[in-house]
Amino acid sequence: MLDRQLRAITDPLTKPIASALVRRNIPPTAITLAGLLCGLTACALLANSSWLPGLSLLLLNRLCDGLDGQVARMTHPSPFGGYLDSVCDQIFYAAVPVSFGFASEANLRPALLLLFSFFASSGSFLAWAAVSTAYSAGGNAGKAKSFIYSAGLMEGGETIAFFALFCLLPDEFPVLAGVFAALCGFTALQRTLLAYRAFQSTEHR
Repeated sequence: MLDRQLRAITDPLTKPIASALVRRNIPPTAITLAGLLCGLTACALLANSSWLPGLSLLLLNRLCDGLDGQVARMTHPSPFGGYLDSVCDQIFYAAVPVSFGFASEANLRPALLLLFSFFASSGSFLAWAAVSTAYSAGGNAGKAKSFIYSAGLMEGGETIAFFALFCLLPDEFPVLAGVFAALCGFTALQRTLLAYRAFQSTEHR
């Protein structure tokens, strides 16, 4: 919900870092993979109840996630780069609730519920992107976007806020995970209703 506003704040702050990476010929895919490594290491720490070190690497993962896109836009964006970024994001997002499930038996069911809600929310997001891109390609040959985003209540910024709360308030994970899961479920429903209206209107043009 707040991702565009957050990027307007964070992109100018991280642009000098992205420029330095471009000068050193660091490819965006290398940044994406480095971010995934940070994210999975964070999850390993969280699974062992190392909350603050895990949070630090979690935030570093998100920094890499912003930098790879900036570097790509400064150089040569590629379809594979966009694909790899999306896949790594999905792996990371799934690994976080799993890590909390490993950390405590009391977290296991809330973690499974949250993981289920992630599939619903991310599925609605990716389906929107795939179908929208197909329609765009059909109507604008040679001008289609590689990935069309759908706004929703729970986006990247809100997800990271909840992840940070999990790390700062680990004993409250079951409650926080339940709230987060409900919001993700609402987001999936929200996107589905928006998709129905958007694609139905397209069919009748």
